[in-house]
Amino acid sequence: MTSADRTSDAERLRHGVNRLARLMRHQDDGDLGATATAALATVRKRGPLTLGELAGCEQVSPPTMTKVVEKLESRGFVTRRVDPDDRRVARVTVTTAGTRYLERTLARRTAWLAARLGELDAEQRAQLTSAIELLEAIIGEPDGRPETSARRD
Repeated sequence: MTSADRTSDAERLRHGVNRLARLMRHQDDGDLGATATAALATVRKRGPLTLGELAGCEQVSPPTMTKVVEKLESRGFVTRRVDPDDRRVARVTVTTAGTRYLERTLARRTAWLAARLGELDAEQRAQLTSAIELLEAIIGEPDGRPETSARRD
Protein backbone atom coordinates (compact mmCIF):
# COMPACT_ATOMS: atom_id res chain seq x y z
CA MET A 1 0.00 0.00 0.00
CA THR A 2 1.37 3.37 -0.98
CA SER A 3 1.43 6.47 1.14
CA ALA A 4 -1.25 7.98 -1.10
CA ASP A 5 -3.46 4.91 -0.57
CA ARG A 6 -3.02 5.16 3.22
CA THR A 7 -3.89 8.84 3.10
CA SER A 8 -6.97 8.16 1.00
CA ASP A 9 -8.09 5.38 3.36
CA ALA A 10 -7.46 7.64 6.35
CA GLU A 11 -9.58 10.40 4.80
CA ARG A 12 -12.42 7.97 4.03
CA LEU A 13 -12.27 6.51 7.53
CA ARG A 14 -12.22 9.97 9.17
CA HIS A 15 -15.18 11.07 7.09
CA GLY A 16 -17.14 7.87 7.80
CA VAL A 17 -16.48 7.93 11.54
CA ASN A 18 -17.38 11.62 11.80
CA ARG A 19 -20.56 11.15 9.78
CA LEU A 20 -21.60 8.12 11.83
CA ALA A 21 -20.99 9.99 15.09
CA ARG A 22 -23.03 12.95 13.82
CA LEU A 23 -25.91 10.68 12.77
CA MET A 24 -25.91 8.98 16.17
CA ARG A 25 -25.91 12.35 17.97
CA HIS A 26 -29.02 13.27 15.97
CA GLN A 27 -30.80 10.46 17.82
CA ASP A 28 -30.46 12.38 21.11
CA ASP A 29 -33.58 13.89 22.57
CA GLY A 30 -33.07 17.37 23.86
CA ASP A 31 -30.50 20.06 23.26
CA LEU A 32 -27.70 19.17 25.66
CA GLY A 33 -25.10 19.07 22.89
CA ALA A 34 -22.20 16.79 22.05
CA THR A 35 -19.62 18.35 24.39
CA ALA A 36 -21.90 18.33 27.42
CA THR A 37 -23.10 14.78 26.71
CA ALA A 38 -19.51 13.57 26.34
CA ALA A 39 -18.50 15.35 29.57
CA LEU A 40 -21.44 13.81 31.41
CA ALA A 41 -20.47 10.35 30.16
CA THR A 42 -16.87 10.91 31.27
CA VAL A 43 -17.94 11.99 34.76
CA ARG A 44 -20.14 8.92 34.99
CA LYS A 45 -17.35 6.62 33.85
CA ARG A 46 -14.38 8.19 35.67
CA GLY A 47 -15.81 10.53 38.27
CA PRO A 48 -15.74 12.22 40.61
CA LEU A 49 -13.40 14.54 38.73
CA THR A 50 -12.10 18.06 39.19
CA LEU A 51 -12.95 20.58 36.48
CA GLY A 52 -9.31 20.47 35.35
CA GLU A 53 -9.29 16.69 35.14
CA LEU A 54 -12.54 16.72 33.20
CA ALA A 55 -11.25 19.41 30.83
CA GLY A 56 -8.15 17.29 30.22
CA CYS A 57 -10.20 14.16 29.53
CA GLU A 58 -12.41 16.03 27.08
CA GLN A 59 -9.52 18.02 25.59
CA VAL A 60 -11.17 21.40 26.07
CA SER A 61 -10.03 24.48 27.94
CA PRO A 62 -10.88 24.85 31.63
CA PRO A 63 -13.12 27.90 30.97
CA THR A 64 -15.07 25.88 28.38
CA MET A 65 -15.47 23.01 30.84
CA THR A 66 -16.67 25.41 33.53
CA LYS A 67 -19.49 26.51 31.22
CA VAL A 68 -20.31 22.90 30.32
CA VAL A 69 -20.48 21.87 33.98
CA GLU A 70 -22.66 24.89 34.78
CA LYS A 71 -25.06 23.75 32.03
CA LEU A 72 -25.06 20.20 33.39
CA GLU A 73 -25.61 21.50 36.94
CA SER A 74 -28.52 23.68 35.84
CA ARG A 75 -30.22 20.56 34.47
CA GLY A 76 -29.54 18.60 37.63
CA PHE A 77 -27.24 16.13 35.82
CA VAL A 78 -24.13 16.76 37.95
CA THR A 79 -23.22 18.19 41.31
CA ARG A 80 -20.02 19.80 42.53
CA ARG A 81 -18.75 18.83 45.95
CA VAL A 82 -15.76 20.19 47.82
CA ASP A 83 -12.88 17.71 47.91
CA PRO A 84 -12.45 16.54 51.53
CA ASP A 85 -8.65 16.45 51.13
CA ASP A 86 -8.31 19.87 49.49
CA ARG A 87 -11.12 22.31 50.23
CA ARG A 88 -9.96 24.58 47.36
CA VAL A 89 -10.97 21.90 44.83
CA ALA A 90 -14.46 20.85 43.77
CA ARG A 91 -15.21 17.44 42.32
CA VAL A 92 -17.96 16.84 39.78
CA THR A 93 -20.25 13.82 40.23
CA VAL A 94 -23.10 12.55 38.11
CA THR A 95 -26.59 12.54 39.62
CA THR A 96 -29.36 10.00 39.21
CA ALA A 97 -31.00 12.34 36.68
CA GLY A 98 -27.73 12.54 34.74
CA THR A 99 -27.43 8.77 34.71
CA ARG A 100 -31.01 8.40 33.47
CA TYR A 101 -30.40 10.97 30.73
CA LEU A 102 -27.28 9.11 29.57
CA GLU A 103 -29.02 5.75 29.63
CA ARG A 104 -31.90 7.09 27.49
CA THR A 105 -29.54 8.83 25.08
CA LEU A 106 -27.22 5.87 24.68
CA ALA A 107 -30.14 3.46 24.31
CA ARG A 108 -31.59 5.60 21.51
CA ARG A 109 -28.21 5.77 19.74
CA THR A 110 -27.68 2.03 20.12
CA ALA A 111 -31.20 1.21 18.87
CA TRP A 112 -30.71 3.42 15.83
CA LEU A 113 -27.37 1.82 15.04
CA ALA A 114 -28.70 -1.71 15.64
CA ALA A 115 -31.50 -1.03 13.16
CA ARG A 116 -28.93 0.05 10.54
CA LEU A 117 -26.84 -3.06 11.23
CA GLY A 118 -29.96 -5.18 10.80
CA GLU A 119 -30.05 -4.05 7.17
CA LEU A 120 -26.69 -5.75 6.47
CA ASP A 121 -26.39 -9.27 5.12
CA ALA A 122 -24.37 -11.99 6.90
CA GLU A 123 -21.18 -11.32 4.91
CA GLN A 124 -21.34 -7.59 5.58
CA ARG A 125 -21.86 -8.23 9.32
CA ALA A 126 -18.79 -10.50 9.35
CA GLN A 127 -16.78 -7.78 7.60
CA LEU A 128 -18.04 -5.26 10.12
CA THR A 129 -16.95 -7.45 13.02
CA SER A 130 -13.43 -7.50 11.58
CA ALA A 131 -13.54 -3.75 11.01
CA ILE A 132 -14.63 -3.15 14.62
CA GLU A 133 -11.63 -5.14 15.84
CA LEU A 134 -9.37 -2.96 13.69
CA LEU A 135 -10.99 0.23 15.00
CA GLU A 136 -10.47 -0.97 18.57
CA ALA A 137 -6.80 -1.59 17.75
CA ILE A 138 -6.47 1.91 16.25
CA ILE A 139 -8.05 3.64 19.25
CA GLY A 140 -6.32 1.43 21.80
CA GLU A 141 -9.48 -0.12 23.24
CA PRO A 142 -8.12 -2.06 26.23
CA ASP A 143 -10.06 -5.31 25.97
CA GLY A 144 -12.24 -4.93 22.89
CA ARG A 145 -15.42 -5.45 24.90
CA PRO A 146 -18.14 -2.85 25.23
CA GLU A 147 -18.73 -1.46 28.66
CA THR A 148 -21.67 -2.75 30.66
CA SER A 149 -24.90 -0.81 30.68
CA ALA A 150 -23.91 0.63 34.06
CA ARG A 151 -20.84 2.29 32.58
CA ARG A 152 -21.26 3.48 29.00
CA ASP A 153 -20.21 6.53 27.07
